[in-house]
Amino acid sequence: MELGQVRARTSAFLMNRTTITIACLVTLSGCSYLTPEDASTASPVTGLTPEIRTYVYECADGYSFTARTETDRVWLFLPGKTVDLQRVESASGTKYAGNAITFWNKGDEARLETEALTRADCRNNRARAIWEHAKLNGVDFRALGNEPGWTMEISNKRDILLVTDYGQQSYRFTDATIKSKAHSRTTVYNARNEQDLVEVVITGTTCRDSMSDESFPASVSVLINDRRLQGCGRALH
Repeated sequence: MELGQVRARTSAFLMNRTTITIACLVTLSGCSYLTPEDASTASPVTGLTPEIRTYVYECADGYSFTARTETDRVWLFLPGKTVDLQRVESASGTKYAGNAITFWNKGDEARLETEALTRADCRNNRARAIWEHAKLNGVDFRALGNEPGWTMEISNKRDILLVTDYGQQSYRFTDATIKSKAHSRTTVYNARNEQDLVEVVITGTTCRDSMSDESFPASVSVLINDRRLQGCGRALH
């Protein structure tokens, strides 16, 4: 099952996206550019409904897979294949079955049964689920920063969603102008709406998140009106 087919089935709002790689950080003008429930619910960029959630389950034996749940079905992104299961009755939690596979989840816990074996000790990695949810929503590039917490998503090549102050304030911009500086591996986005002005500078230099200590391939600076935000990010496609 192609990922584009999954997106089309997931929401009418999703569109085909142009592939973007880390190399695009040098020439982005030519490229497309918290709880588990809060982190993996609808993205304001794509207009997805809150019933759509994304989980990245890591099992005790090292096996890992992504689950994309909707109201009556789940997409399982398993190593080497993608399957679509229908929801069935369950005494506890939520259960899906089909294609000789049974999947049961209850929040952060999950159980996966296939013809080969059963994995009963699988737990959601909340941090990974946030990024996977954005990717499946069609986000091209995502960044984050701390003190206070903020996130930024670029979709449809030129649309920017900036959420600041731990989710208390959001800004939306469309049709940003893009300038790339190949010698400095930097791409600059500029956009404005009726009330706000934003500049996003993405530089292809290694960045380490001050909260999680995770390493990212890009450093990101955001100037929203007269306020500067610093953080890290990565391309999702």
